[in-house]
Amino acid sequence: MKQLTEQLAQAVVRPRQRNTYKGSFGKILIVGGNAQFGGAAIMSASAAVYAGAGLVSVATDPVNRSALHARLPEAMILDAASSALETAIRQATVIVVGPGLGTDNAALAILKRVFAAVEQTQALIIDGSAITLVAAHHLDYPNAQLIWTPHQVEWQRLSGLALPDQTVTASQQAASSIPGIVVAKSSQTHVFVGDDVYENMAGGPAMATGGSGDTLTGIIAAFAGQFQPLKQAVLAAVFVHSHVADIVAMNSYVALPTMVIRELPAYLKQLSES
Repeated sequence: MKQLTEQLAQAVVRPRQRNTYKGSFGKILIVGGNAQFGGAAIMSASAAVYAGAGLVSVATDPVNRSALHARLPEAMILDAASSALETAIRQATVIVVGPGLGTDNAALAILKRVFAAVEQTQALIIDGSAITLVAAHHLDYPNAQLIWTPHQVEWQRLSGLALPDQTVTASQQAASSIPGIVVAKSSQTHVFVGDDVYENMAGGPAMATGGSGDTLTGIIAAFAGQFQPLKQAVLAAVFVHSHVADIVAMNSYVALPTMVIRELPAYLKQLSES
């Protein structure tokens, strides 16, 4: 087993070249946020913007429009149920589906549209509600560069492993039957990439609050849009999320997602110059 380290992240997050523009740093589409859970999509989009994504769009329930514009004017918005979704998917380099999406029939219909429209060259991060829907409806895996970000209960649904049985060995074996990279979130997150297992030693109980996972998906999306290869980008994103939370926790009882998001640009600047 290998450990995620700051040195690994330093090798990924490098200074930006002068002759670049917003299109050079990834076009990210966040698909999620129903009328009840709009905050999840907003936090994921915020994390993507603050982690350096060049362009971020959010396909969500229209009820979230005012909140998104007020919290994150850098992001664009579209109705997830509209015909504009397929166009947005085609234009994206990285798609996130699931934060606050819900598990009703409307959410299932949106997820199926995403799976049908995504292309092999695109990175697709499957998170939250989308994982539950895949497991519950036995959906075929789409043909894309897949990244799964389940917490323990979602991993149980996807892998069939009960919580007490989610050992590293058992989880690695289950992950080997699922295409793509699996980020199995817990108090000791593990990332399964092919035959390799990476353990994240950063992070702690200050992160145990709603929205932390949504924040992670946004950071992964931003890194996948900016840095190559994809494997290294994902590993660096997992470390950075937890490490920044540790920085926040030095002076705060809780590392709220919005607090972690605000600290991202400063830490990434430091990381890129080290």
